[in-house]
Amino acid sequence: MILPKDRDSRFITLRRGGTLVDSDHRLLALWAAVCAEHVLHLFESVQPADPRPRQAIEQIRAWARGEIRMSQSRAAGGHAMAAARVLSGAARHAAFAAGQAGVVAHVPAHELGAAAYAIKAVRAGAPVGEAESVGRFECRWQREQLPDAIRELVLDDQRLRNEICWSVFDC
Repeated sequence: MILPKDRDSRFITLRRGGTLVDSDHRLLALWAAVCAEHVLHLFESVQPADPRPRQAIEQIRAWARGEIRMSQSRAAGGHAMAAARVLSGAARHAAFAAGQAGVVAHVPAHELGAAAYAIKAVRAGAPVGEAESVGRFECRWQREQLPDAIRELVLDDQRLRNEICWSVFDC
């Protein structure tokens, strides 16, 4: 579970009664794609013939550019998560990261799911005894990728949801 019981209006678009503007929604989607793509190799090294996670990342970027509908990106995200379900470890988490990125078009708050699963992926793929340090490194790397316009929003979201996101944002 990566979503809170009570939805944060900052992650609900203006047209749905929240405060999130479209430009920031697109930035959240693009940041989620960057986080997921950074660990995609962990999936592709195990399942090189399965394009679903990569397609989810491509689709969320296409949505952010206005090239496809939200429903197409959301469907691609669901397919990536289906690819994850039959796996374990780093590959599973990497596919879930891609799936979470893909569904940001539908629910902006999934941006944190993409980041959290990416951190879980690097932790699961780390050598024995190094999981915590590589997880912290990944978290810091993700933060460096944040666009200024959404930086404080995402950092506050990490603080608020860290506990339900497996405490991966303690970096």
